[in-house]
Amino acid sequence: MIQRIQTLLLLGVAVCMGMVLAYYIWGKTSADQSELAVFTAFKVEWVDTAGTLSDRSDDTVIRTESTWYIAALAITASLIAIFSVLQFKNRLNQMKLGALNALIMAATLGLSYYKIYQLEGLINPEAQGNIQLGFFLPALAMILNIMSNRFIRKDEKLVRSVDRIR
Repeated sequence: MIQRIQTLLLLGVAVCMGMVLAYYIWGKTSADQSELAVFTAFKVEWVDTAGTLSDRSDDTVIRTESTWYIAALAITASLIAIFSVLQFKNRLNQMKLGALNALIMAATLGLSYYKIYQLEGLINPEAQGNIQLGFFLPALAMILNIMSNRFIRKDEKLVRSVDRIR
């Protein structure tokens, strides 16, 4: 099970989607650096920085908005990838789970993009925010998922060709 490349790729998918929960997805500061907006998988926070970005002790949270649905999608994608690793005896089931996981990761990426699009105009509309690592991790996970599905399909073709020879 562990010696197969698709197992390592699926574990990479699970790790990437788990890391989405830990990293920022997007951030933006106002022109005078008095306000900061931070978007994570769990929430969006608007923070009054009191003019200092480096000193977080005097910051006050102005408003918080929950984005639990992005975290739920990331957790679901991670759990499906782990469950898919455990389905190594049933390759067709693994391919179905991989397709489902691709849809969930695309939804995670799409919802993140939509939320960033909504947030862009709220603080300093003429400047752009910074897309962080948490936004790119679902895309990396999708690439790893596609590669794992390719290797699973390759294994299935090999097993069918050996069965045909017998």
